[in-house]
Amino acid sequence: MMKSEAKGLNRLFHASKYSWQGLMAGLKSEAALRQEIAALALLLPVIFWLDISAAERSMLLLSTLLVLIVELLNTAVETVVDRIGDDYHELSGKAKDLASAAVLITLFGAGAIWLMILW
Repeated sequence: MMKSEAKGLNRLFHASKYSWQGLMAGLKSEAALRQEIAALALLLPVIFWLDISAAERSMLLLSTLLVLIVELLNTAVETVVDRIGDDYHELSGKAKDLASAAVLITLFGAGAIWLMILW
């Protein structure tokens, strides 16, 4: 049984531990995630250095974090599809392509937000 029986703070501790393990697994296996985190590390000081409103600062931060979130979900989809088997299947390819497209659209959206605020 995969569902945890932990309750309260113990459940929160275990959930945080599993989330951290997931992030570390993603960093270990996904070059794109490492590149996006490096970009965030470079952009984070810029976000707080710019003379912009709190709302604009929030939009820049959230759009950048959204790229990481969608990349993690893309990695999860790819991992599940790969777990099913190595044989090519049209639906497996479609699932991976759709998840990858979600990352691309998120990157375009984040780029558009940065351009609109900085231009």
